[in-house]
Amino acid sequence: MSQQQRETEQTQSLTLVQAVRDGLYTEMSRDDDVVVMGEDVGENGGVFRATQGLLDEFGDQRVIDTPLAEAGIVGTGIGMAAYGLRPVAEMQFLGFAYPAFDQIVSHAARLRARSNGRYTCPMVVRAPYGGGIRAPEHHSESTEALFAHHPGLKVAIPSTPYDTKGLLTAAIRDPDPVIFLEPKLIYRAFREDVPEGSYEVPLGEAAVRREGSDVSAYTWGAMTRPTMEAAEDLAEEGIDVEVVDLRTVSPLDEETIIDSFEKTGRGVVVHEAPKSGGLAGEITATIQEHSLLYQEAPITRVTGFDVPFPLHALEDYYMPESARIADGIRDAAEF
Repeated sequence: MSQQQRETEQTQSLTLVQAVRDGLYTEMSRDDDVVVMGEDVGENGGVFRATQGLLDEFGDQRVIDTPLAEAGIVGTGIGMAAYGLRPVAEMQFLGFAYPAFDQIVSHAARLRARSNGRYTCPMVVRAPYGGGIRAPEHHSESTEALFAHHPGLKVAIPSTPYDTKGLLTAAIRDPDPVIFLEPKLIYRAFREDVPEGSYEVPLGEAAVRREGSDVSAYTWGAMTRPTMEAAEDLAEEGIDVEVVDLRTVSPLDEETIIDSFEKTGRGVVVHEAPKSGGLAGEITATIQEHSLLYQEAPITRVTGFDVPFPLHALEDYYMPESARIADGIRDAAEF
């Protein structure tokens, strides 16, 4: 959708979680093969109310309350997808998805290759993810790298309501499985105009949220807002930061990543997942493989720490916030 089309389309002011619901509603209205399934998605409307009202609108054959069995939810969805439906399976939290990991990586991700293209697996696995809401253990994980590592899976992570609806639409229409991670920290943090009609934000395309010339900051999901805040604060110090919101971490938009770095020569990667084995390392390697001769400073990683996600009292110390991100950007700029 072009900017001109976006400006003329009738819009509604939505939060990110409302954009999830609107994206599901729009695609379910357009395509009878789209089915929503998961724990409490029907009568309760989901733990965060992302599916509220869909049961009344589409009935219990298309909005299916399941047992508390993540492996069963995803396994059933794979069968549905192989035979022509487009299931959207909800995991209540990303930390609850690990019992379904075998189904996702051993079956959903491999179905096209295993069947030599005879079958595909057009399903979406949705999950709220990330910290910041004072949740108990297993509710705050940011383990997108586990899924991005596996060929056959796409991994999308929106940071705005507009992108949420567009990326979710693209994910539902994709012929292969998509892990769709929703940063619950910003579920209701702000509103944005979202077109009422159907539109796609293509998977695999990053967005440059702020143009800059001194340092490139790469991020996604809930970390986009504090990275933008840090960039605005540093502008007062004379450091001009370009902020790239990846939006899809598998596949990576290597072209945008490289183009930005070759403009600035300095890079910072921000994510709330632990540092070791995180996607910051992959992004750093991608830059150095393609743009080493442009590099003027070590690439800085501003991330979570290599510990289990802490409970309430230490949560704010764990997650990157604008001041820590700004420090990392200064390190790169002043090297």
